[in-house]
Amino acid sequence: MRPFHRIALGVSSFALALSLPAGVAAAASGSFAWVGPNGKTYALKNPPENKCLDMSQTARGARNATKKPLAVYNGKRCRGHFTQLAPGQAAPAGARFASVIFNPH
Repeated sequence: MRPFHRIALGVSSFALALSLPAGVAAAASGSFAWVGPNGKTYALKNPPENKCLDMSQTARGARNATKKPLAVYNGKRCRGHFTQLAPGQAAPAGARFASVIFNPH
């Protein structure tokens, strides 16, 4: 094969790889919102299922706008007292939490 043909073949293979859909991980479609420091609202779109997420700063007032249930915990690494929120449900505005897991098993 001549060098030009190898380059063209390599470029077209790369383009094909970019056009193929990537694997999709299980996600809780929708969004999860909460209030952080200084009353600023934050949101996470399509969060991963069955994976504990620690909040990096003060968080309160969890709102579950996903299609899956979730649990918010008062401790990091999804430990301690927890509150379950069904799809469309919100925790009280002042209820603080340190971690969350979507579609817990």
